Amino acid sequence: MQRLISYSYEGLRQWGVLAADGQSIYPAYDLEETYYIPLAETLEEFIETGEEGLLNLAKLLESNSRDRSVEPLPLSKVQLEVPFRPRRNILCVGKNYQEHVREFDQNKDAKNPAAPIFFTKATTSVIGPGEAIDSHPDVTEQVDYEGELGVIIGKQGADIAPEDAMKYVYGYTIINDVTARDLQKTHVQWFRGKSLDTFCPMGPTILVGGWPAPFTIYTRVNGHLRQEGSTSDLIFSIPKLISVLSAGMTLLPGDVIATGTPKGVGMGMNPPEFLKKGDVVEITIDPIGTLRNPVK
Repeated sequence: MQRLISYSYEGLRQWGVLAADGQSIYPAYDLEETYYIPLAETLEEFIETGEEGLLNLAKLLESNSRDRSVEPLPLSKVQLEVPFRPRRNILCVGKNYQEHVREFDQNKDAKNPAAPIFFTKATTSVIGPGEAIDSHPDVTEQVDYEGELGVIIGKQGADIAPEDAMKYVYGYTIINDVTARDLQKTHVQWFRGKSLDTFCPMGPTILVGGWPAPFTIYTRVNGHLRQEGSTSDLIFSIPKLISVLSAGMTLLPGDVIATGTPKGVGMGMNPPEFLKKGDVVEITIDPIGTLRNPVK
């Protein structure tokens, strides 16, 4: 298991591997230059190298574990960036936890959807850890959070059978599917209410290899726990989502699937509590990390 991360250091955007202690980074460039095994320049490009790239990275890390030629860079000296920028719209799933279905429909007897509900978020909405979520006061009055597990596709495929679906998973990250609830209702189709600038915080890392499942999602606003849900409670599992999405539609390396949010969103509270300027949203999924974003 490794956690990949993008960051800015001395004016350059770079990527590397987060050390086990979570406090330092092994820069990909330094590993490559020291041991002469090629890696991609960016995480966007590295994801497209697929399994071969991950094997090369494993060899580099193994070499460095023996001779310690590459010193880790303290995390405190860098600025975290969004791990990677998806090539096309983020593929999202609505109403994928039963309790969230009930709070969304405001009906304790609401039924689960018969098929996955898919929508997209514009790539222009993506921001990284620590970046501010714009409350867009001139556009919306109901900005809400949704903590979600993001699944990253690692190789091209179409018409993928459920039993083969996990072979196409590259890794995992955290997504905050920020939503303007009033726009979501006004426009019926969810794209606009989900795609305002800054409405897709993502990160802080990409978890690859040997991940423990299921994952538990914790969302806190100003330190107060709002959401706690396990991916074992997904209505439509990750293999099912990949299979349905890929039926007649090609998935590409770097595609991201936001798998849905558990109960506890602001609109489900009585009375509703939407995000406001000065709030801080923190979404934690161990061992991916914590995605933290203030609201402006």
